[in-house]
Amino acid sequence: MLANLINGISLGSIYAIIALGYTMVYGIAKMLNFAHGDVIMVGGYVSFCSMMYLGFPAPLAVLLAMIVCTTLGITIERLAYKPLRSATSLAVLITAIGMSYFLQNAALIIWGANPKAFPNMFKNIEAIEFAGARISPVALVAIVANVIIMVALTLFTSRTKVGKAMRAVSEDKGAATLMGINVNFTISLTFAIGSGLAAIAGVLLCTAYPTLMPTTGSMPGIKAFTAAVFGGIGSIPGAMIGGILLGVIEIFARAYISSELADAIVFGVLIVVLIFRPTGLLGKQIHEKV
Repeated sequence: MLANLINGISLGSIYAIIALGYTMVYGIAKMLNFAHGDVIMVGGYVSFCSMMYLGFPAPLAVLLAMIVCTTLGITIERLAYKPLRSATSLAVLITAIGMSYFLQNAALIIWGANPKAFPNMFKNIEAIEFAGARISPVALVAIVANVIIMVALTLFTSRTKVGKAMRAVSEDKGAATLMGINVNFTISLTFAIGSGLAAIAGVLLCTAYPTLMPTTGSMPGIKAFTAAVFGGIGSIPGAMIGGILLGVIEIFARAYISSELADAIVFGVLIVVLIFRPTGLLGKQIHEKV
């Protein structure tokens, strides 16, 4: 049970890092970036090529993946989403789905459809024994990275000038513009941060489950979006809590109920939560005056 709990927290930490990208973009730009899961896939491929073909050490490969994904996130926002600032939510949603398919098919053309074995970045590090359970290095790194990222983002949004600008844009774009805040720069920065986190999540995901394909980020991306909704989309602590809970539920469902029904159980739990708390666990209910 302890081993399953640790594995669940580790998997949930990866979901939480991905969910942070969803929740930041939605909280500030009020849009759902369904191409986020495919940015994870790009991060995995960039780090794979860096290590296998260029001989880069793992830390440098992760850094390169973050740079590429950050640049990709900014480019996607500028080309696909910025022209739709005043468009309907449906138009933005369709554009996001189209961008997702574009990235998947571009990956098929560049890297092919055959699965690739992702190298073990922690092969020289022994697993840690704790209370009879073995904790793999990737599990420990995922948990620690999740905590560090969540704390750093919370401090960034609450203590820095740019972070406060993000919160202002989240509350009211028009009022933020009148106060001299560059809304376009703030939204682009949000996409940059979210995409950089997607690169980290992609490397951790491929290390934990070492099969890399153009569809690698699709299902984890959907589950991370589910975690963001579960915890309260728009809330950074909510993304962390939602991701960890989702990972624990999935691992325990696979271990004690059925591996084939695990995904159905995960989404079933989300439905139950939303029935009783539509805003998620830490989401705020907003009352609009009409």
